[in-house]
Formats: sequence, C-alpha cells, structure tokens
Amino acid sequence: MTQETFPAWADIASDLVNTAAGRSPADTIITGGIWVNVHTREVLPDHDIAITKGRIAFVGPDAGHCRGPETQIIEAKGRYMVPGLCDGHMHIESGMLTPAEFARAVMPHGTTSMFTDPHEIANVLGLNGVRMMHDEALMQPINIFTQMPSCAPSAPGMETTGFEISAEDVAEAMEWPGIIGLGEMMNFPGVSNADPQMLAEIAATQRAGKTVGGHYASPDLGPAFAAYVAGGPADDHEGTCEADAIMRMRQGMRSMIRLGSAWYDIETQITAITEKGLDPRNMILCTDDCHSGTLVNDGHMNRVVRHAIDCGCDPLIALQMATINTATHFGLERDIGSITPGRRADIILTSDLKTLPIETVIARGRIVAEDGQCLVDCPHYAWPDAARQTVNMARDLTGNDFTVEAPRGANAVTANVIGVVENQAPTRALQFELPVTDGRVQATGEVAQIALVERHRATGTVVNAFVSGFGYTGTMAMASTVAHDSHHMIVVGTDRDQMALAANHLRKAGGGITIFKDGVELASVELPIAGLMSDSPAQEVAAKTEEMMQAMRDCGCKLNNAYMQHSLLALVVIPELRISDLGLVDVRSFEFIDVIAS
Repeated sequence: MTQETFPAWADIASDLVNTAAGRSPADTIITGGIWVNVHTREVLPDHDIAITKGRIAFVGPDAGHCRGPETQIIEAKGRYMVPGLCDGHMHIESGMLTPAEFARAVMPHGTTSMFTDPHEIANVLGLNGVRMMHDEALMQPINIFTQMPSCAPSAPGMETTGFEISAEDVAEAMEWPGIIGLGEMMNFPGVSNADPQMLAEIAATQRAGKTVGGHYASPDLGPAFAAYVAGGPADDHEGTCEADAIMRMRQGMRSMIRLGSAWYDIETQITAITEKGLDPRNMILCTDDCHSGTLVNDGHMNRVVRHAIDCGCDPLIALQMATINTATHFGLERDIGSITPGRRADIILTSDLKTLPIETVIARGRIVAEDGQCLVDCPHYAWPDAARQTVNMARDLTGNDFTVEAPRGANAVTANVIGVVENQAPTRALQFELPVTDGRVQATGEVAQIALVERHRATGTVVNAFVSGFGYTGTMAMASTVAHDSHHMIVVGTDRDQMALAANHLRKAGGGITIFKDGVELASVELPIAGLMSDSPAQEVAAKTEEMMQAMRDCGCKLNNAYMQHSLLALVVIPELRISDLGLVDVRSFEFIDVIAS
C-alpha cells in the first residue's frame, strides 16, 4: 500500500471504532509485548496492539475482544513494542540512492518515516526533479514526506545552478499530496535581511499551513539570529555546540541534532538535555546526510538513537526525539510517531531499548522487514533520459585547465586555502606559503589542488584553488559530480593531469565519483540519475562506495568519511571557506576572495 493509496483516518474511522469496541475483528493483533509509550514516557509490560486497515485501533492488556477467525497474530514474545523511527531532516540523494532503494535500505533499521529535502536534485533538474523524487517517494511502503526545496541556488550571486527555484515554484508544490513543508532555508543572510523572495517562499508555506525548515550556519546568536527566527524557520540542524541547541530551543525552534556519515553533532549538543535539564520535547534527532555504506553497514535512525543513548541520554527520551517529537513538529502527531489508536501501525519489535536491535519492523500494519532483511517491494519511478544525461561539459579537459597562475617573477606565494575539519560540516579559512614552478603555483604535501568544473550549462568554466586536510600522497585525483549544493563537479588532486583524467572519466560516465592514481582508475561509483543517485540496490552501491573510500585511504587520506567532506567543499552557505563556479567564497562575509593572498 503506497502513501498515496493509504487511507486517511476519516475514511476508516468507523472501522477503527468498531474494532476497538470489539464489534468487528482486527486484521492483525500483536500480542504479549512491552508497550513503549512515548506520550507518557512509560514502559508497560503485557500489552497487545490491534490493527485495522493499517492503523492502530486498540492498545491494552488484552486485545482478545478484537480477535476474529481471520485475524493475523504476531507474537511479540515479551519484546518491546516501539514506534517506527522518524528521520526529521535528511537528503535521500546523499545516500547515492533513489527514494525506492533508500527505503529498501532503511526499513530493516526501523525507519518508517522520513522528512526529506530533495534540494540536491533541485539544483540539477529544478522543479521537475523535485516532482520525480516526490512521486517515487509516494510509491513506497513507508512514509516519505517531501519538503519543497527553498534555495536553489543556496546563496544567490555566489554560485550558478542548473535551475533556480522561485517563490511561484514553492507555492505550486505546496498543493502536491506529499509535500509536508519548505526545505531548509539555507540563505540565512537573505532571511535576516528580509530578502523579498525568501520571505515570499516562507509566506507561501505558512499560508498552506505547513512547516518551514531552517538552516542557520553561523555562530552569531545575536540580532542576526533573532531576525532569522522572526523570518519563520521552525527548526535548525546546523548547531554544533550546547549553546546552539539552547538558543534555538529558547527562541521557539526545534533543535535538530544530527549524526550522519560525517556529522557528529549530537554529543556536543545533547548536554542541553542531559546536563542542563531543558525540556526534551524541543529536540529532534536526524541524520541530514548518510551515504549508502553507512546505511548498509551501520544503520540509519537506529544508529542515531543508540548514539544519543551512548552520549548519556535516557533511552525513552532518545526514542521520543526520534518519534513523537518529530511527528508533532510537522503537525502529524495524530498520524505517526506513537503506538496509540488512530495512528499508522508503524511498529518495531526489539529485545533491548539501549542497544536497540531491530528484529521486526511493521509499517502500515504489515511486516516489512525482519532480522535485517527487507520483505516487501519498493517500486521504482521511470526516470527519463533527461534525468540521466546531466553532465554537460563543453569539452574534455587537460592538465592546463587546472593551473593556478602565479604573479610574474614570484618564487612562492601565500595562498588562501580551504581547511577541512574532520567530522564537521564547517571548514576553516587558512593560509599557506606555496612554491611556484614555471609560473604555476604548486600543491605541497599538506595542500592539494581543488577545482570546481561547471557541468550544467557547458560553459567550460574551471575554478581552481587549494585545500588542506585530506593528506593525499603520490600522483592522484578524485572527482565527484556530487558537490553540495550546486552539484557541479569537484576535483581534488595532487597532479593536474590526473585531475583532467578523473574529470573526463565522469563526463563520459554521466556522473558519479572516481579516483585515479598514476593514470589508473582505482575506483568509481556510477551515479547516472542527475549525477547524484543510482537506482541499483544499496548493497551494490555501498560496495562500490567502500572501494572508493579504500582508494582514498590508499592515496594517503586518513579522515573519517572523507568523501562527505569532499562533497561539501562547494557548499557556499556553511563557513568558512568554499569554492563555487564563480570563485573562492569567504562565507563569513559572503564575499569572493583571491586564491593568492600575496
């Protein structure tokens, strides 16, 4: 049963009432379990759950009065009955999977609801791309709610995207059946400065009675932050410290704290609950960005909940942050997020609340996964050729395209360099003295070259700069058409000719990630849909992703989940220093700066 065909409560209210009263039999009864009630933060043993038409009709010590000759019985066998987990903010494209394959990957981990912002594909294919993601999401056996992207480009004037999102696009999308709100409002300076388009998008969302997502990636918690909150965003996931979480909650926002493949922002913020004692209702767990390797090998929201518990959070509070808190925030408390009458029957059976092994997953009243295996089909959208032919480069590149010219007569220069920060989204604005040979600035052992290759409009633009932190050695290059958020092509390398080889390989492949060393292709992940996603199973994409990350290690990189760091180097809305197709961007001031400082 798809999201689009799943019955609303009003359509089956009489069936639920009659089942609860014992006048008509339940379709399914889960019997003999421990009811985890996230409304009251209680654990109640020896309870049953009666389900009719995919929704919960009754929860109590004995559902025998709901039982009929055809009722399916699921034996809980004394296990905990936990609401299906909700991811409050995430991007399916970051998994390098389509919505169907992402759903197939996360169901065995207990995720039954996701709130997704497809702004990655919006930058490549515009409103049509968002509609494709939305439509495939509605086809799935779990709940995938779509937020209409707000910022393409993320920072107008700082980058060029394949398409732009307008306030009119937002107003149109608010009428689609699966749209739950507005995606993260990344143009935080625009909101703080009352930019008419940003406020028009927020107004269209609020007129539709839907939720506005936030993205305030600045340490400034003074008047600029107050202006941003006044502008309408209702949540934020860009906090990195306790003060960030506290200020967001004090100002009436939900603080979304994330654990993704590379973002470890829970431990430093959950102390607002565990040590300061703030009300946990205003804190939500999310992933933001998880690649397929993390999903297959480590988990999804179950991993996040376990991590929060390991950071000192009470297991029941951690579960609230991944269920009822999320549902309430998006106005869906009467539909998902708890095991109570009228709600969708999204339920996990687990033998331990702290380690949270996901043993059985029930979504909309039927078993969809058991013991790590997905048991249901996840239908695919018929992605058109236009979505598979998106690497539009004017020509093959040569090593000369990746040259940084030095001032005449210089033997060395001081360069502005992007500094990667392990396990965090922000970068540092650094300076290094770099040598000059034959009039060209050279990379060093600590500093690699980085280039942004335009790939939407075949302009032939290549912007060159430098980056530190990856630790690459030898003669190598890595290229990716996943380049948040404009999704041009990022190339990082120690050798200009290898950079050209990697870029040209992706041009021919139609998008993805590749690593070359000494003229040999070490690993590639093909991402033919918008240059962002594969419609292959998650296990296959994860295997190729692991080969890619091993190739990065073989080239000297020791960073945790360094690929995620690579893919964010063009994200011009997170400080401090980024690269775009228009130049090197100092995000602290939203100004372009020269690569060569002196």
